[in-house]
Amino acid sequence: MTTAITGGRVVPVDGPPVEGGTVLIADGKITAVGDVEVPPDADVVDATGKWVLPGFVEAHGHLGVCEESQGWAGQDVNEMTDPVTARVRAIDGINPDDEGFRDALSGGVTTVVVKPGSGNVIGGHTVAVKCWGRTVDEMLLRDPVSMKSALGENPKRVYGDKDKLPSTRLGVAAVIREALTRAQDYQARKAAAAGPFDRDLTNEALAAVLDGDLPWCQHAHRADDIATALRLAAEFGYRLVLNHGTEAHLLADLIAERGVPVVTGPLFTTRTKVELRHRTLRNPGILDRAGVQIAITTDHPVIPINFLVHQVTLAVKEGLDPESGLRSITVNPASMLGLDDRVGALKVGLDADVVVWSGDPLDVMSRALQVFVDGRQVYRFNAETGLGETQPIFYQEP
Repeated sequence: MTTAITGGRVVPVDGPPVEGGTVLIADGKITAVGDVEVPPDADVVDATGKWVLPGFVEAHGHLGVCEESQGWAGQDVNEMTDPVTARVRAIDGINPDDEGFRDALSGGVTTVVVKPGSGNVIGGHTVAVKCWGRTVDEMLLRDPVSMKSALGENPKRVYGDKDKLPSTRLGVAAVIREALTRAQDYQARKAAAAGPFDRDLTNEALAAVLDGDLPWCQHAHRADDIATALRLAAEFGYRLVLNHGTEAHLLADLIAERGVPVVTGPLFTTRTKVELRHRTLRNPGILDRAGVQIAITTDHPVIPINFLVHQVTLAVKEGLDPESGLRSITVNPASMLGLDDRVGALKVGLDADVVVWSGDPLDVMSRALQVFVDGRQVYRFNAETGLGETQPIFYQEP
């Protein structure tokens, strides 16, 4: 069955907008974009007067592992019994019934990279999932996506309170160096082994980073922590993606020189700790103008994920180029995390994650009217009730 979304302002993001354009969908994929002929047997969705965009990509969230309204029972974001838990995987803690996934769809977000939290120095594997499905296996886009690590206040507070290493920034960096050095030694022993080899899941996970198979997603807010992140990446040669980067604008030229992308945000928070004291909505624009590839994040549930696009709107208000703003929640996060062969644009061959908006999504009065994930409509806004309606994820008896 072919679906044709017709008549709208089609914004592919990786190409120029098409007025009165069409997006064709078949077998869960985008098959044509632009001024194309609609097959006579297509299921037509009339988007006249509306905007059609790719589903947004949240580059850094905790949906399903840090559940809303569940308290202790729904908190699976940090395994804070060891500062190095590279072996744990976010995929094993995700509950698809978390309300945040339904909120995501209402805000036009169709893909999220779910990450362990920042309580540990090395937190574990991240995973990319779609925002609709009854099991995480059905939702899966890619696993693993990256390795999560944290510098700054969080890990030194967590383990300092336990009177354990690390309790200082010196200790945090030492823990990373020790873990990666052990992984290097492990690689050498494994390569030299002539027979059966006792595998170690922590070292296997870190070896994938050292081999360049996975990027290193580094939680870092303060400028000195960002400098440490750059230093460690140069020392061990891994692919660095800065996460948060609250003071990244203070080092924008150095970050651009290294070619390091930045997932910045959340941008709506108050300055709840020392390392957030220079938080500013001007940060994305400064980084973008310096030549840094940026993505914007809500860090859900820190900021509700359906407000992702509104953070972009306010960043645009504070100097971010509007086109760069849309790229920061579509093609950029997909590119920096290796998902651009599946999501992030309206492009032939990509997954049919498409959102019909009432107008320009950067206008706070616009809303997502229809959301398609893998070609299936999973959300619609009911104008009569004023409420969003999401397709049920669990089995419905006929």
